[in-house]
Amino acid sequence: MPRNVLAERSVSLWMPVPGDIGTRMPEMGPLDVVVIGSGIAGLSVAYEALLKGRQVTVLDRGAIASGMTARTTAHLASAFDDFYHVFMGRRSAEEARLLYESLAAAIDRIEQIARAESIDCDFARCDGYLFLGEGDEPDTLEKELEACHRIGFDDVAWETRAPMPGWDSGRCLRFPDQGRFHPLKYLQGLASAIVARGGALRPHTVVESVTQEGDAVIVKVSGGEVIRARDVVFATNSSIAGPVTLHTKMAPYRTYAMAFAVPKGSVTDALYWDTLEAYHYVRLQPGTENDFLIVGGEDHKTGEADDASARFARLESWARARFTPATEVTHRWSGQVLEPIDFAGFVGRHPEHSHVWLVTGDSGQGITNGAVAGLLIPTLMEDQEHPWRALYDPGRVSLTAAKDFMMENMTAVKSMAEHLTGPLLPSEDALRPGEGGLVRSGVSAIAAFRDEDGVLHRLSSSCTHMGCTLHFNSFERCWDCPCHGSHFAADGEAINAPATSNLEKLT
Repeated sequence: MPRNVLAERSVSLWMPVPGDIGTRMPEMGPLDVVVIGSGIAGLSVAYEALLKGRQVTVLDRGAIASGMTARTTAHLASAFDDFYHVFMGRRSAEEARLLYESLAAAIDRIEQIARAESIDCDFARCDGYLFLGEGDEPDTLEKELEACHRIGFDDVAWETRAPMPGWDSGRCLRFPDQGRFHPLKYLQGLASAIVARGGALRPHTVVESVTQEGDAVIVKVSGGEVIRARDVVFATNSSIAGPVTLHTKMAPYRTYAMAFAVPKGSVTDALYWDTLEAYHYVRLQPGTENDFLIVGGEDHKTGEADDASARFARLESWARARFTPATEVTHRWSGQVLEPIDFAGFVGRHPEHSHVWLVTGDSGQGITNGAVAGLLIPTLMEDQEHPWRALYDPGRVSLTAAKDFMMENMTAVKSMAEHLTGPLLPSEDALRPGEGGLVRSGVSAIAAFRDEDGVLHRLSSSCTHMGCTLHFNSFERCWDCPCHGSHFAADGEAINAPATSNLEKLT
């Protein structure tokens, strides 16, 4: 059975993912809308398209709702993690207003759907608090408050401190009407609603390629099956269908999260963020006997660090200093976000294919952005204009982001050189059970992993997407691509897009 990022070693607070409850296999023959990916973006698009009268089939290489959405911390925020005042330095104030409008509408829509479909997903409205990170510029908050009021986010206001027990944050900003929920409870309810409306969910189906022939989109899946569809939507974290130029306009980052048990009522139910570049983000999740404090941060570019233990130690130290009720650590996990160079995600029509649609570049707000995709793409499919279309257009060109474009794409240049110059283990004999790394083999490097039984797996170290050199992730026990975010299981199976082919096994 094919695997996805559920095969990575860590387990989030939301896991284990429920089984394929309520799935319905599609009938054979030409299909109307095919959505590839069953996370928050894919299921949101599928649900909204069904409400507009389209017939929808959802494909996923793993179980339904078991991809990167299961590794989120599920903040629902109209506050912008890259800051509205920074956004307006790159794009216009009008685009910032539309961005705020779209994020606020997405939270509203999740609340409406949860109510309409009677989805018990712990949804609640709460305030968000933005406070200065240690050593950060003191005028950051003033700039953000001014920007928020300029774009119509008028309820953002000063507070003397964030309600963090045991630590004084100092003067901070309060953002009303944010939200939080249990993402997998919500997606399981959304999946059931999709099936009840005649939609089809098809898990464990690996898409190998997509091409457009006239007005039809041809989807080839493993085993040789060919599916013809009118429209195809890619909602796979990093898209397997986007043009090369799209992948160069965003960069993959690993982010880390952990959950602490806290006594009920000991921490104010709110969202918390600091202003650091690799910012900390915190929220509460209700439990049965206790609540859970979820703390995230310590991001780094995918594949460019392998020091998860040190990052979790720093994250734990930071959290315990600010949230003194935190007791034992119950979960530690990691996920991946894709940072677009001009801040907004890529949601809309493929630049080269009129019936192919993309959702990617979610930054740190993938849950909210997934609901945005549900509001935007089904409307665009009907050839209707939408005020958010240009803001999220995957084909847009941002000349003001040229410097970041060059810096982010140096990763690919460095990665290609690593076949000859990268850090290599002296030999495969250095690997103990459960360890992996790059080993020199002639004029290049191979990816080697020794499993718990002592069996050595020798693989090509070149990502099957575009050939970048992979790095071993010892925390998740997988191979990460630093260029565009592909992940491979330790034995070489592709488990996260954009790569769709497994690594070559070497003798």
